[in-house]
Amino acid sequence: MILCAGEALIDMIPERTVSGGSGYVPYAGGAVFNTAIGLGRLGADVALFTGISTDGFGQLLEQALTDSRVSTDYLVHSDRLTTLAVVQLKNGHATYNFYDDNSAGQSLRSSDLPQLPDSVQALYFGGISLVNGPAADTYAEFATQEETRRLIMLDPNIRPGLAEDEAIYRSRLDRMLTVTDIVKLSDEDLDWLVPGPASHAEKIQAMIAKGPMLALLTKGAEGAEAFHRNGSTASVASEKVEVVDTVGAGDTFNAGALAKMQSLGILSRDTLNDATEDQLSDVLAHAAKVAAVTVSRAGANPPWSDELN
Repeated sequence: MILCAGEALIDMIPERTVSGGSGYVPYAGGAVFNTAIGLGRLGADVALFTGISTDGFGQLLEQALTDSRVSTDYLVHSDRLTTLAVVQLKNGHATYNFYDDNSAGQSLRSSDLPQLPDSVQALYFGGISLVNGPAADTYAEFATQEETRRLIMLDPNIRPGLAEDEAIYRSRLDRMLTVTDIVKLSDEDLDWLVPGPASHAEKIQAMIAKGPMLALLTKGAEGAEAFHRNGSTASVASEKVEVVDTVGAGDTFNAGALAKMQSLGILSRDTLNDATEDQLSDVLAHAAKVAAVTVSRAGANPPWSDELN
């Protein structure tokens, strides 16, 4: 099983109303939630660990997980409100304003951390759940607790404008990178984490030096690249589709990558250590194909496996 650990929230996405004006429609979302949904729809054995509200939005989120074959066994329920992300779209590109203070997701504490069975082979972390405490510190503790037992993947999906203290945010991510096996970064994430004029290839090596054995770099329309500590590299062009919006694109890329690594048998620390360039190419190609379907339709709506054929 792959256990995704991080936020579940409601994306409020602008749409035309029947009267011709504009309004906001609630969609189940959140970076880690989207990756879990993507994995479930691709047929992976997956669960989500997060704080979730008992309010109406929380019920919507839980039903969406069930509908996409994601286990809800690791949800921590709370009567606090659901996090909202108000989405603004410009030329298909999404920006967000988050309403997260005192939410169900932010209420997670160390005492909520689950004891995991051996069937959980990998943990996935990322998104705004890593920006501010106390939930962010809880997830960081979870990663450290499990580092010797499971493969760990991290997509920081940087949101610097949300950080209450940028120095603490950077320090938390640095600590998590030391226990991470796979890090996925956008080119914008990379430039924030490793500022300065160095090339992206040089910055990726700086990231690998912190701990990960594999770094995946997404570059929007320019495709994606993989860099392994053993020297193996791979690249893939982006799929050519008509972009409706980019909501959930990176999250779905992660789902495609994890699902492909699982099917190739390289979703463990030992097997990933020996990954070949052909395997990395297969991972990138599958991830790009999955993400292309998502950006071709509104909202974070990952494809089912039969839609890829």
